[in-house]
Amino acid sequence: MTAMPDGAGGGGSGDDIQLVTFKVAGQDFAFNIFQVERILRYEAPAPLPKAPEFLEGVLQYQAAAVPLIDLRKRLGVAAPLRDDTRTMILEWDGGKLGVVVDAVTEVMQVAATEVTAPHSIVRGLAAEYITGLVVKNKRTIIVMNTGRLLASKEKLALQTVLDEPPGKQEKGKA
Repeated sequence: MTAMPDGAGGGGSGDDIQLVTFKVAGQDFAFNIFQVERILRYEAPAPLPKAPEFLEGVLQYQAAAVPLIDLRKRLGVAAPLRDDTRTMILEWDGGKLGVVVDAVTEVMQVAATEVTAPHSIVRGLAAEYITGLVVKNKRTIIVMNTGRLLASKEKLALQTVLDEPPGKQEKGKA
């Protein structure tokens, strides 16, 4: 039999990882496939009153309200809506988080040894989101850490907004 049900291809060492790659402002990024639950076409979220700037709103997904952040705005780049704009539903902090990206490009299998630690020269706000870098086929792919997309104080602000039921802010229609 030549089939490999465990998904290990090529070397079959078991140290391969799969990355879901996507683009934000022309740059290649990736999440580990185990952090990605689903990829959806972009739909405008329901806005939330008093929401922090990074929070676009909430998206209805599997009968639950999932917070949606625009990764493009999070990284400080332009955020135009296009036909290939996608929402990635991620496993995040014991729940789910929606992340808006320019386009999802592929699922890529790489050896764990190909994911290198970010160089010490990597500075700035985005550095804390980075798990590692993959250089493959003349592309540099930034592997992101879903657990660090939001700082502790932002997680707290997000939880505060989500804990406040949307119906409570509405007054009677008169």
